[in-house]
Amino acid sequence: MTVVWILLGILYVVAWVVLGMTTFRKGHYVMFWVGFLFPILWIVGALVGPTPNAAARTSGAV
Repeated sequence: MTVVWILLGILYVVAWVVLGMTTFRKGHYVMFWVGFLFPILWIVGALVGPTPNAAARTSGAV
């Protein structure tokens, strides 16, 4: 049973790194911070499009 909890912990950390950082980079800052309590928001934030400010920042346009 301990192995299951360790694997779930590793999965949570991977979700934080991959989905959380993707959400943050796309400009969904509130979803990122609330995602610590509700990780489903990281999935949503990673799947929706970037905010206009984040899109302009990544395209190089000012």
